[in-house]
Amino acid sequence: MAPSILLSMLLCLSAGSMLMVQGGDPTIFFEWNVTYGTVAPLGIPVKGILINGQFPGPNINSTTNNNIMVNVFNYLDEPFLLTWNGVQHRKNSWQDGVLGTMCPIPPGKNYTYHFQVKDQIGSYMYYPVTVMHKAAGGFGGLRVNSRPLIPVPYDEPADDYTIIAGDWFNKGYTTLKRILDSGRNLGRADGVHINGKVARGDGKDEPLFTMEAGKTYRYRICNVGIKTSLNVRFQGHTMKLVEMEGSHTVQNDYDSLDVHVGQCYTVLVTANQEPRDYYVVASTRFTRREFTAMGIIRYKNGRAGPSYDIPRPPVGWAWSLNQFRTFRWNLTASAARPNPQGSYKYGGINITRTIKLANTAEMVDGKLRYAINGASYVEPTTPLKLAEYYNVADKVFKYDDIADEPPAQISKVALEPIVLNVTHKDFVEIIFENHETAIQSWHMSGHSFFAVAVETGRWSPEKRMNYNLLDAVSRHTVQVFPNSWAAVLVAFDNSGMWNIRSEIWDRHYLGQQLYVSILSPNRSLRDEYNLPEDVMVCGVVEGMPRPPPYNS
Repeated sequence: MAPSILLSMLLCLSAGSMLMVQGGDPTIFFEWNVTYGTVAPLGIPVKGILINGQFPGPNINSTTNNNIMVNVFNYLDEPFLLTWNGVQHRKNSWQDGVLGTMCPIPPGKNYTYHFQVKDQIGSYMYYPVTVMHKAAGGFGGLRVNSRPLIPVPYDEPADDYTIIAGDWFNKGYTTLKRILDSGRNLGRADGVHINGKVARGDGKDEPLFTMEAGKTYRYRICNVGIKTSLNVRFQGHTMKLVEMEGSHTVQNDYDSLDVHVGQCYTVLVTANQEPRDYYVVASTRFTRREFTAMGIIRYKNGRAGPSYDIPRPPVGWAWSLNQFRTFRWNLTASAARPNPQGSYKYGGINITRTIKLANTAEMVDGKLRYAINGASYVEPTTPLKLAEYYNVADKVFKYDDIADEPPAQISKVALEPIVLNVTHKDFVEIIFENHETAIQSWHMSGHSFFAVAVETGRWSPEKRMNYNLLDAVSRHTVQVFPNSWAAVLVAFDNSGMWNIRSEIWDRHYLGQQLYVSILSPNRSLRDEYNLPEDVMVCGVVEGMPRPPPYNS
């Protein structure tokens, strides 16, 4: 084939995506244009963020071990950055898409993310991390399918659907940012959407999904909202839970599932009811006023619209806690194992360090801030990882500014970057303590952890007797109920700078996050990739000579 013809074909394909099979694992390429556009999930037009004109954004459909390249063009009037929630980026925090590791993409510029989805079969999502962009869109689903040689523990479904649901504010993200910058609370959301829509129930709604009687379908359910837990259910149908956040689960049936902010579940739904329309329903949880969104699921050759008998959500967070206790890891599945290999025997690994992280709401100079162990995170102008790599960390942050134990009393909240220094391959116990009356949702990037316990009251060492040390699900997000705690165990084997953050986005914006630094002990490519050649630089490292790369 002539080079000019091949180039023309590649240019034509690049507007969407293409598969390039190279000497190693296949590479999938996407080109995304990020723009403003009018969206109206609840019927009220607001300025939203679109990807290639879509709200929500396009699905990434990949297979384990694929290399993914996403060329993002920022056509907004302010910097923009995407994170790939739950993708572990082995040895590659450079591509995590958070402000502690990457400079945001300036207006009118582009950046190409390059990462591999390795050994992570499951359902994930992406979303913006800059300012309050997440409240306006720019989010979507990310699937990692199994290779044919690695069977999943259920039959191939008839089709594969993604549900991107979340709370929604009609004020617009710039107004939400002004509210937070002024020191006030956001208050409650105005409603809920499912894939950017809400069914009106007037008989004119187009279906979100289609099923055929007798067949089974895979639904990937993600809560991409900014602060509200959701309960999701299928009218007239049960869900068989098969995977959450990259781990196959024991396959229990559920009438409804609580999906907390930042979490993704995969369920199987069998079309075993009378052929007609049915609702998929998402309702807010733990809010004074309940909001519900519905979407149409249409049976092929169905003869009627949906019933108005809408299934109700459960009441109270104790129900949700009990549901958490039913989640178990499928130890017989041959796929979706976490890294490091062998860590599924986590119950026999000695804990080398215990870190307790307590969230609090504090007033600082008359403005609301959210703190962790007496400190509230602020973004430096230089990404933490760049400062560390260029050996100028002392100009940007200090390690271990917070203690491993929360202070008994907070006299003054510090506003600073928070970075914990963790030894490579340490096996760490993290206790998330919630002393407030609002539910929390915590995420860890770069790693999966074993969520061994979620309990009420205060944690003490004696509580370890209640840990699930056999088949706790390996995941990357965990909820913490009011006046409760959650314990997770994690092998910090992935070198880099990794974000531990609140998925409640107003809390994240106002300081409820930190970073964990895991340095390669030998400065070796076996532990961490070099700084990419095309990486964006900013802050104090801009113009500095690039440090020598790792050579082995």
